[in-house]
Amino acid sequence: MRRLSRVVHVGPVAIGGGARVSVQSMLNKPSRDIEGNIAQALELERAGCDIVRVAVPDGEAVGLVAALKERCGAPIVADIHFDYQLALESLAAGADKIRINPGNIGGRDRVKAVADACRGRGVPIRIGVNSGSLEKELLEKYGSPTPEAMAESALNHARLLEAFDFHDIVISLKSSDVANTVRAYAILAGQCDYPLHVGVTEAGTQRMGVVKSSIGIGALLLRGIGDTIRVSLTAEPVEEVRAARDILRALGQGSGADVVSCPTCGRTKIDLAAMAHEVERRLEGCEKRVTVAVMGCAVNGPGEAREADIGLAGGDGCALLFRRGEVLRKAPEDRAVDELMEEIDRL
Repeated sequence: MRRLSRVVHVGPVAIGGGARVSVQSMLNKPSRDIEGNIAQALELERAGCDIVRVAVPDGEAVGLVAALKERCGAPIVADIHFDYQLALESLAAGADKIRINPGNIGGRDRVKAVADACRGRGVPIRIGVNSGSLEKELLEKYGSPTPEAMAESALNHARLLEAFDFHDIVISLKSSDVANTVRAYAILAGQCDYPLHVGVTEAGTQRMGVVKSSIGIGALLLRGIGDTIRVSLTAEPVEEVRAARDILRALGQGSGADVVSCPTCGRTKIDLAAMAHEVERRLEGCEKRVTVAVMGCAVNGPGEAREADIGLAGGDGCALLFRRGEVLRKAPEDRAVDELMEEIDRL
């Protein structure tokens, strides 16, 4: 059962309140490279990114926020550290959301200034708590950046914004430790009704980063926890979006085709791996919610994958096309994928 949270809006994208889980990523070009960042943002949009975040380390980067707003369709999040004036300037430039850690932008008056400006423009704030930057007093209290310490830090920051009558809040609690991340979100989910941005931070390169993120994000979404997600990878940002979309699809929460394929065995007499990769490639832009099976054995394939909407099962130089377990016809191996795609188009 999905955790019910309050809803906030990042531009036209709803987060929480039962809205679909949205996907985020972050640009990584130097802020002075306006054209490079815009090209990257557009690529992310084409891949299915709902919300784009950009670091704003200095005044020059505020101009990037304005350029992205002018030329890109996705809502833009300004990522702010230390300088509250950059948050105010990013809001004036059109940012749809501000990501801050209220504890590192100065005194209460500065936090209030940001909260007041965001309220005036109807812009939400994401409180970003990271296990590597917890407050000294919490580290002393808990002895280390435990999940309990992370949840308490987030709630303290939320109360500070609440004191200034600001409630359009999204919270993230990120650690590079998968188990601690899951535990921290589980604790926080029971202590507030703010929507949650979930992910495993510093997850690593594409190979292990996808594994860690799939475990952490997947475990939370299966518990109904999580309203927007980011897969953090040391890779091109578009790979984060593809991985996030794959996670949602695997959980039955995303659009697009789900390809299932068998691991092959000694009965396989066709190049199933090549077929499966080709099917996956050709379905990359498919928005139909369809399950497509690519099986290696014509004897058991249709039966084993009878829950698939459509599929093929290999024979000796040929393949059987089937729909929901019922055989449609036989196709030669070199035509099997083409004919499968034709059947998918008819669905």
